[in-house]
Amino acid sequence: MKKIMQLIMLSCKKATELIEKKLLTKLSFREKVQLKMHKSLCDACTAYEKQSKLMDELLSKHIHNYGDNIKNEGIVENEELKKKILESIK
Repeated sequence: MKKIMQLIMLSCKKATELIEKKLLTKLSFREKVQLKMHKSLCDACTAYEKQSKLMDELLSKHIHNYGDNIKNEGIVENEELKKKILESIK
């Protein structure tokens, strides 16, 4: 019975790993069941999952909305840096 419980129950550390993995890929059936059981008993991991999803959504929106501007600014800075380097070499 103890072995079965160890297979089914997760530590909070492992549960948070699965929560993050779930945002990137699909979980296996076993992982889904383990995570669901853990979250049914652990309010902290349930709250962590909600916060993690929210942060992921907000960061995705931020990157989508401002990603092009950041990339363009980076290119300009790199061009300016190239010019400075070339001038200092001459």
